[in-house]
Amino acid sequence: QVQLVESGGGLVQAGGSLRLSCAASRGSFGNYAMGWFRQAPGKEREFVAAISWSGGSTSYADSVKGRFIISRDNAKNTLYLQMNSLKPEDTAVYYCARGGINRAPARESYEYDYWGQGTQVTVSS
Repeated sequence: QVQLVESGGGLVQAGGSLRLSCAASRGSFGNYAMGWFRQAPGKEREFVAAISWSGGSTSYADSVKGRFIISRDNAKNTLYLQMNSLKPEDTAVYYCARGGINRAPARESYEYDYWGQGTQVTVSS
C-alpha cells in the first residue's frame, strides 16, 4: 500500500511563492508518472501539473503554466511543486497522486491510483 504525504502549504500574499513536497512514506513512485491536483471550496478537483516517470516530460494546466514548476527526485522518492506568482484563485487544497507506471504525464484523475491527504494553500489578496 502506497502512502503519499504532502507538505509545504501555508498562507502567502499574492505574488509570493511556495514549494510543495510529496513524499512516499510507503512504497515507491520511481517508475510512475506523478501529478498535482487541487480542490477549492465548493469546486471539483482539478488538474494542476504532472510529470513523467523519469521527469523528462511535464504537463501543466493553462491556469498555472509559466508560474508553477513540477519536478521530482526519484532517488529521494519525492515530488515537488514550486509555485510562483501566486494568485488568490490558487487557493485550494493541493493533492499529489501516483499515475501510471512508465507513463507520460497524465491530466485526468482516473489515471491516478494513490492520493495524498492534501495540503492547504491560501493566497491572500
